[in-house]
Amino acid sequence: MSPLGVVEAPDNSKRLFILDQVGKVWIVDANGNRLMTPFIDVSSKMVPLNVNYDERGLLGFAFHPDYKTNGRFFIYYTLPPRPGGPQTGVSWNNLSRIAEFKVSADPNMADMSSEKVLFDIDDPQGNHNGGTLAFGPDGYLYIAIGDGGAANDVAPGHVMDWYDVNAGGNGQDVDSNLFGDILRIDVNNGSPYGIPADNPFVGKSGRDEIYAYGFRNPYRFSFDMGGNHWLYVGDAGQSLYEEVSVVWKGGNYGWNVKEGTHCFDAANNTVELPGCPVEDAMGNDLIDPVIEMNNADNPKGGRATTIIGGNVYRGRDIPAFKGKYIFGTFSQPGNVPNGELFIANPRGGGGLWDFEEVALKDHPDDIGYYLKGFGQDMEGEVYLTVSSVAGPSGTTGKVFRLAQEKDHGHKDDDGKNY
Repeated sequence: MSPLGVVEAPDNSKRLFILDQVGKVWIVDANGNRLMTPFIDVSSKMVPLNVNYDERGLLGFAFHPDYKTNGRFFIYYTLPPRPGGPQTGVSWNNLSRIAEFKVSADPNMADMSSEKVLFDIDDPQGNHNGGTLAFGPDGYLYIAIGDGGAANDVAPGHVMDWYDVNAGGNGQDVDSNLFGDILRIDVNNGSPYGIPADNPFVGKSGRDEIYAYGFRNPYRFSFDMGGNHWLYVGDAGQSLYEEVSVVWKGGNYGWNVKEGTHCFDAANNTVELPGCPVEDAMGNDLIDPVIEMNNADNPKGGRATTIIGGNVYRGRDIPAFKGKYIFGTFSQPGNVPNGELFIANPRGGGGLWDFEEVALKDHPDDIGYYLKGFGQDMEGEVYLTVSSVAGPSGTTGKVFRLAQEKDHGHKDDDGKNY
């Protein structure tokens, strides 16, 4: 099992649904027992995954806000490639699909015959797929799509953009494809979906589905359950910087003009350019992240292989965490399971936020696993999805719920092996 996320069903059943990259969604009932049969299994439809490491698979899962009455849910998964490719002699790597399903008469089983494809995207490379699906407080479905893969946003299938200094540019292009974007669609109207009237490119040049752009691999994002319901997006960096951004409608988040708050050089990705534009060709500011951390390959020092976006804590178990953003890293260098957990106090006013590492009682130095994702239940409690192996294989996948140890006030990880 390779768990990537946890979602509670919005139907008062207290069931947790665990997103498994290998193509399955597992149910943990109200008593904490994992059911033996998955809720849905699309593994037979998927592109074969590399057991040692892969960024493809079943990447996203979201319940419709009215799931209790309509039984609708949505997934993001990768299929074998269609014929053709981004250019002559180059084949597509996979087909990314966003699809709707409905639950069957059995509340613990999906109706596999109910699949409704919302859209397919031909992926040029196997990495940088994004993958998160989530409904916003506005009732629309938000979708994270990476820049298409490879490195530097430069490869077959990466179009030229307005910034001539760096080759490639799916992150900065808004006309040719949907790569490098956060999308927002209306699944309650239209066929197979509608476009919210206030999406930023409606009625002007640019793809109507785009909500925000300028991302490399916005792998995990979440909405704050409380406060102002900000949208937090963790965007995996190239070689120097990892970042988390608070994302606004129509925002350009810089890639591949910038990596974090720094000017990016696609021809030499470990050396920062001395300068770069502060806005794009449409006059939109390049928005800096709120959290930036050094990548392990940064010559200045760093230990993050990639950032994993998390959640704002809104639970009751850890009062000191209330309203703070929890995130982490997949691992540190060395190909060992040693991801780390961090926390930041959100604030307005611009500039980078301070953050600090969270020490777990049983794992004071690091998490002790590869951190693959987060989850949050209806009460605001936060979960970590981890594994002892980097790839989508084995049986070491676990889900931990963050909790406070009552005797000493340390943070503990109340976990189960699923």
